[in-house]
Amino acid sequence: MPPSTPASAPSSTELRRWKRAAVAALGSILILVPLSRVITPHRRAAVDLLESQDVRFVGRESCIACHEEAYRAWSGSDHDLSMAEANEETVLGDFDNAVFEHRGITSRFEQRDGSYFVHTEGPDGELGRFEIAYTFGHDPLQQYLVRFPGGRLQALSIAWDVDEQRWFHLYPDTDIPPDDWLHWTRNAQNWNGMCAECHSTDLRKKYDAVADRYATTWAEIDVSCEACHGAASRHVDWAEIPPMARPELENDGLVIPSRAISARQEVELCAPCHSRRTELGDYDHSRVPLLDNQLPALLREGLYYADGQIQDEVYVYGSFVQSKMFRNDVRCSDCHDAHSLKLRHEGNALCLQCHRADAYDTADHHFHKKIHEGKPSDGALCVKCHMPEQAYMVIDERADHSLRIPRPDLSLEIGSPNACNQSGCHSEKSTEWAATEYEKWYGKARKPHYGTILAAGRRGDPGAHEALRSLVENPLYPTIVRATALSLLQSDPNENSARVWRQALMDDEPLLRYTAVQSVNVSETAELAALLAPLLSDPARAVRLQAAARLAGAPASHLEPYQSEALEREIEEYQRSMEYSLDFAFAGLNLGNLHNQLGNVERAEIYYRKAIEIDELFYPAKMNLAVLLDAQGKTAEAVVLLREIVEAYPENHEAAYSVALGLAGLQRYEEAELHLARAVEGMPEHSRAHYNRGLILQQLGRDDDAERSLARALELEPASWDYLYALADFYVKRDRVDAADRIADRLIAAHPEERAGRELKAWVEARRAGGGR
Repeated sequence: MPPSTPASAPSSTELRRWKRAAVAALGSILILVPLSRVITPHRRAAVDLLESQDVRFVGRESCIACHEEAYRAWSGSDHDLSMAEANEETVLGDFDNAVFEHRGITSRFEQRDGSYFVHTEGPDGELGRFEIAYTFGHDPLQQYLVRFPGGRLQALSIAWDVDEQRWFHLYPDTDIPPDDWLHWTRNAQNWNGMCAECHSTDLRKKYDAVADRYATTWAEIDVSCEACHGAASRHVDWAEIPPMARPELENDGLVIPSRAISARQEVELCAPCHSRRTELGDYDHSRVPLLDNQLPALLREGLYYADGQIQDEVYVYGSFVQSKMFRNDVRCSDCHDAHSLKLRHEGNALCLQCHRADAYDTADHHFHKKIHEGKPSDGALCVKCHMPEQAYMVIDERADHSLRIPRPDLSLEIGSPNACNQSGCHSEKSTEWAATEYEKWYGKARKPHYGTILAAGRRGDPGAHEALRSLVENPLYPTIVRATALSLLQSDPNENSARVWRQALMDDEPLLRYTAVQSVNVSETAELAALLAPLLSDPARAVRLQAAARLAGAPASHLEPYQSEALEREIEEYQRSMEYSLDFAFAGLNLGNLHNQLGNVERAEIYYRKAIEIDELFYPAKMNLAVLLDAQGKTAEAVVLLREIVEAYPENHEAAYSVALGLAGLQRYEEAELHLARAVEGMPEHSRAHYNRGLILQQLGRDDDAERSLARALELEPASWDYLYALADFYVKRDRVDAADRIADRLIAAHPEERAGRELKAWVEARRAGGGR
């Protein structure tokens, strides 16, 4: 429902009266008085009238009369056909009693009395008959949505291949039982939370976590005009005023500017849908700064390869902002028509809008024939080398928009793919072959690539942290790369990393500030408050919310009165933001953590259990719940939760490490050590795992093994304050003076600003004076 007009706002009747007056005034202007003396007062009145009224969504029918060309271009586009009611005009699949078999399940598609049905496995594992309510997409595949109780729409995992005219399964090689999160009747395939916002206009999810039901609404079923331009009622009212009498209104009354904006603003206008992201609430089509609406995913393992190439389904934005094109102000509409979404030119002509043909569209550059065996050769196409495609949803080929130079050498070094060996080109050849041929063409010289640093950071390699810090501090690298490097420093809480965090908290880029708030690792609450309290007033909403989450429960003595007020305000906003996403496990985890920090233990437990209810394999929630239960004396249940994690993730060494820390927190040291041993076996370069194992082995009285583990941690990171101090403590407690002396020298050399090295040296000299060795 559109918002009601405030009592103090002029009514639509008043606005119509102004329009009639403007027309009458125009008739008089021609013969009576100068134009400016009549129109200017009317224009001021019109601006006041227009700006005082709440904007509302009016639908594309209100736009067509003035924007017919744009409407024609949009009609039939991916945006237009993103979602539709299922009928004979919109359904593309074969519902003429077609049969599809997949991994022992036979599904049948039929049409009856103008409705469409599928007979397939339901939520209980039994075959059932389900009516198709909506179509979803149209090319290269079409999915189908089915209504379920609780206001849910679920996306069928069997889709229609438009080109091949066949049914196919979106997970062809996976057994998905009915209780699996991926099953088409479960949360992974839930339209309301997973898909809806980017397929309809003014989508309101309206999830009620208590009742576990949705009341989702939209203004228009597809991606229409106001999805990009915002609610248009003010613009329509302005446009209905005769042209000569129209006042100057910012952006002609449209909520979101789309003309005369920067390349970055345009890219961020598209990003709310064309990115892998976490939403901070319903996208109301009014806030333009990206981090007011959502959190774009960093180059995380599993989403992107270490060099930033696409791996999972990440939707363009995170790739494009790595590119030189983005850095040089190329925008989406330079290549794609904003309304039809079609490419502006075919083939290399698209790139030759900017790049010289005589330099780049030649065999001297790409070393491929334009005609091969009498047919046009894909090898000569710019996109084949610089935008290799990868298939998602089995048949949907999507191009990597980082527009990078192929690097077979990086494939050999860090395991990332390269365009030469990908499907459709030389997939039958080895990576070594590609690297050799590439070297013949372009020589041996290669620029350093941030992928090698991020790969080392992911592996936990010794020395990676120094390179990561340099990457964060270098503004010549893409912001998303620098933020990713900053996130990888979280495991290195020393003074050098703290310096980088402090600088990032003041960076111009909101994504860096957000990542710094999220990852800054300091032990003292007062220091954390001093660092983060100023960001409670940050311009970016996401930064403010994360600062509030980190400072929740901080003593009021650490904050100024105005900061305490800001913290209370932003905590309330953070809770609303997470409550919006309580149909996802991460939100339950975050709210559990928040209330745990605030001392609301009962509410924390409720939210942790909500997260586990949504996804029983979400081990961070189980970990935190186990710790919470143990603190309440419910140790037996806590241990059960930790063992469930290990059983569910037998090959996940990070999970083993996390479980070990949880068991150590429960003082179950022998069991914790077993999991740590497994973790270090699978992650031999993980210095922190060796360090924690060394501490636990001390608790178990296994001094020789403890010393080896601590020494291994120090070998991996020779300058680490934590590891040097841990070994110093180990030797002092055992009165091993000579060994402590060697550590004292290293402490002084690596951390001359710290007193501990000098104090240790003094202890050594005192013990030797007393005859100790």
